[in-house]
Amino acid sequence: MSQQAKLSTWASNIAPSPTLAVDAKAKELKAAGEDVCGFGAGEPDFDTPEFIKEACIQAIREGKTKYAPAPGIPALREALAEKYRNQGVDGVTAAQCVVSPGGKYSCYLAILAVISPGDEVVIPAPYWVSYPEMVKLAGGVPKTVFAGLDSNFKITPEQLRAAITPKTRLLIINSPSNPTGAIYSPEELQALTEVALEAGIYIMSDEIYEHLLYDGVKHVSPASFSKEAADAVITVAGFSKTFSMTGWRLGTLMAPPAVAKAVASLQSQTSSNATTFAQYGALAAMQNWDESMAAVNGMLEVFDRRRLTLLDGLRGIEGIECARAQGAFYLFPNIEKLGLSAADFAARILEDEKVAVVPGEGFGAPGYIRLSYATSDEVIEKGLKRLATFCAQLKA
Repeated sequence: MSQQAKLSTWASNIAPSPTLAVDAKAKELKAAGEDVCGFGAGEPDFDTPEFIKEACIQAIREGKTKYAPAPGIPALREALAEKYRNQGVDGVTAAQCVVSPGGKYSCYLAILAVISPGDEVVIPAPYWVSYPEMVKLAGGVPKTVFAGLDSNFKITPEQLRAAITPKTRLLIINSPSNPTGAIYSPEELQALTEVALEAGIYIMSDEIYEHLLYDGVKHVSPASFSKEAADAVITVAGFSKTFSMTGWRLGTLMAPPAVAKAVASLQSQTSSNATTFAQYGALAAMQNWDESMAAVNGMLEVFDRRRLTLLDGLRGIEGIECARAQGAFYLFPNIEKLGLSAADFAARILEDEKVAVVPGEGFGAPGYIRLSYATSDEVIEKGLKRLATFCAQLKA
């Protein structure tokens, strides 16, 4: 019996994360002494705010190191409910909120809770690399709908309506988006929500980047549009990106009561609770909102400067087209005019110029690459010079 035959269907069919693979390769080269300009990482390069760390440390000192309720500590769940009520989702209770070990796991639990084997899930592309794999792990069928640079990476209600079939159970929306940084306007989101409601399908709204916004744009959650929308929308978020808490592994989910109850049951049988003392750090972030937002605004000021520096640099390179992203910390340029596939481009520029970017194939977008500007100004400036050199050689 071959080694492959010993693996399950799930293990055999799952694809590894290309973003983590690129980041691991860049770190491997750095460890070997290479001067790598890494644009692959999807995490803020700032430390967690000090008062959040101190709250976690205090929780440990107070012995808050035992099991907690599977859906999360009650105070944190109530704080999350209050947050969503303040954002216009009427009547949200703590029972509708679940804290999980990471936003990624919150997404997976949401999918597991509402789809069965054979159900279809509509996923706008470019998409975060894990969505299709999560759907497949749940036995579902990912159905992608592409929106490229010409539509600012946003699908239309007409595209969504055409993609829905009797087997469709769920639509995934990620705004602001990883990998593109695009954000749907309230009007655009409402139009998509209405199509989903007409079809009687759920929406998973991944809002992990909800506070990382630029150019004065505003974030809105589809769950806030109406009572009918609130009954169909599963809102996923977390603390990783906003508060630079990626290693804390704390994701959040707010959902209609039956879905939230199902998610809590699934979590109780798989991971149990998210780390107890880490939740007290998150609670401090929620209870000291002004201090939290001051820290976020400090990060945003730096991110915005880097965003514009990287955008100007990319637009100055012949053969590259790049949209002005208004959320998250990514740019997603098109490189088709350079004559290489995105995968070949990423492999060669890492080899030749020691620049790490993520190829668009993993995001359902061949011909594009993702660059994160959650890195230093020095890396951005040096990386742009190397990109320009590499692309000039391709055009020569």
